[in-house]
Order: sequence, then C-alpha cells, then structure tokens
Amino acid sequence: MFGIVRNSGRVRAALALAVVTVVTGCGALGATGPGASSSGGGPEKTTLKVSILPTTDLAPFWLAQDEGYFRAEGLTVESVIAASGQASLAKSISGDADIAFSTYPPFFTARSTGAADMQLVADATSVNAKSNAIVTVPNSPVKTIADLATAKIAITAKNTASDLLTRSIMQDHNVDFSKVKWVLIALPNIAAALQQGEADAAYLPEPYITQAAKTAGAIPVIDVNSGATQDFPLTGYGATRKWVKENPKTLAAFQRAMQKATHDATFDRAKVEPLLVRFAKIDEDTAKLLTLPGYGAVLDSRRLQRVPDLLLQLGAIPSPIDVNSMIGPQAGR
Repeated sequence: MFGIVRNSGRVRAALALAVVTVVTGCGALGATGPGASSSGGGPEKTTLKVSILPTTDLAPFWLAQDEGYFRAEGLTVESVIAASGQASLAKSISGDADIAFSTYPPFFTARSTGAADMQLVADATSVNAKSNAIVTVPNSPVKTIADLATAKIAITAKNTASDLLTRSIMQDHNVDFSKVKWVLIALPNIAAALQQGEADAAYLPEPYITQAAKTAGAIPVIDVNSGATQDFPLTGYGATRKWVKENPKTLAAFQRAMQKATHDATFDRAKVEPLLVRFAKIDEDTAKLLTLPGYGAVLDSRRLQRVPDLLLQLGAIPSPIDVNSMIGPQAGR
C-alpha cells in the first residue's frame, strides 16, 4: 500500500511562485467582500453551477466553498454531481452547469470531434508520486508489468485518463497492449472486480488505491508517475467559449478563489483531510493514508500540451490540437 507522500519541494516551489505571481498581478486574492474584482463591478452571475466528480482532486474546490473564498468574490457556487468526466462536460454543454470539472482528455476529444468548443479555465491536478497506479491483487496472474500484455485490465472508459495513461506506461516499457482485454468498470467497483477475478489488474487513482489495498489487498504493479506520464496533467476545469465570453468577471472571481484555495490545500494537508471525509465520503483512516495528487490552479500551455500530444500519439484524436487555442483568460495574467 502506498504511504503518505506529500507534494515534492519542486512542485511546492513552483506552485508558490505561481500563486505569488497571481497575487501580484490581480491584487485581489485576499479580498473579503462581493464585487472584489479588480476589473470593477461584480460578477455577471452571482450563482455559479459547477459539475464535479467527488474525488480527491476536488479538495481545493471544497476548501474554497468551506472557507468562504467564493463568497468573498461575490459568488454562490453550487455543486452538480456528474458520473464521469464526459458527463460533466455534457452538463456544461447543455447549460445544466456553467463550469465543468473533468480529467483533461474529454475536453480535447470534444474539441476534436466538434462536439463542443470548450475552453480550459483553471487547472486542478497532476499525477503525483504514488497518487495513480496500475494495481493487481495477490491471486492475479499479473505479477509484473510484462504480464499486462495479455491481461484483463479494468479502466473506467476508453480514451479517458485511465485508458490513455495505462497504454502510455505500457508503451514506455515496450509492452504490447493490442491483446489486452479492456474491462470497463466504474472506479468504486474496481476493487471488488479484482477480488472476484473479473479483472487481473486495474488503473486506480487515490483514494481508490488506498481503499483497494485495505479491502482487496491490492498492490501496485507500477506507479503511473514515471516515464512519459511523470507529473502528467490530470484534471482541470472548463467552460464553453460562449460562456467564457459572456461572463469574464464571473470567471475571474472563480479563478481567484480557486487560486487561493489551491495554495492553502497544497501547503496545509490538515485542511484537506476533513474535506475528503465530508465530501469524497472516505473514512478518516483512508484520508490520513492516501497520497494526494499535485494541486495546481494556473494553466500552463507548455505543460498541458502533453495531453493532446499523447491523445494524438495513441490515436484518440485524428489531428494535432494547439493547447493555446483552448486556454481561456486567467485572472492576474
């Protein structure tokens, strides 16, 4: 089972620099009242709906709600629970939500297929050491990464982060994935599937790694934080280009609150663990043991370009996408 691994000094330093830059740029991060936007006037919308998935990636979002950071920016933020990243995007596209949280691949596949013109509006997490892994159980035929070549591997869906990162790390180790039997299983059900032999191995993020270790004796085959997927951009927030254009002050207020909450979540784990228990519905012991992802709030085009490049390499999209064309305006920049 993976132990607690805090964000590396390098990640903390980079994030601290990003937050300092944001504070210096917008001068409003610590504002305490509605209409605190430095651009003058309050947000176009005071009630904001954000579609989310209840995972450890959402800790800064929950912190911004719990500590009143959204409220200080004049926003009332409502959570809309989605079953998957694709479902989260669908809520944004349909207007059931203003902003969607998802792993990054659905944003790019939606752009590639013409399903939606999405803009990325805030970063959320990256793969961190031991925060994402391919795991197995003791009675599985999978003992090493080479054994994955003919295994039944559980992922959430094709062309998702679970699929793409698994294939990428197998490719890094020269393991052919053409004969893999991909088993599509929702994350909460994967530990049981491993126990019952429905899958030989599985891609899991936290808190499911720690939970599967406790309930099914799951053990890592390989840490996803290696090779081409080391520090890989994992999740973020997006909105339709139309919404971004019509709500610039609302978006900036959301971003400022998230930047402050991300800073606090990164440097104070004690603030994060109770939120995981309350909102991600995990027990206190798991919250203490699990490895947190690398939290971030500011979008960096060079870093994010890795996502569509990997999608293209693995055939998930037919043509290149320039990330710069999808990054929306950012508060403080």
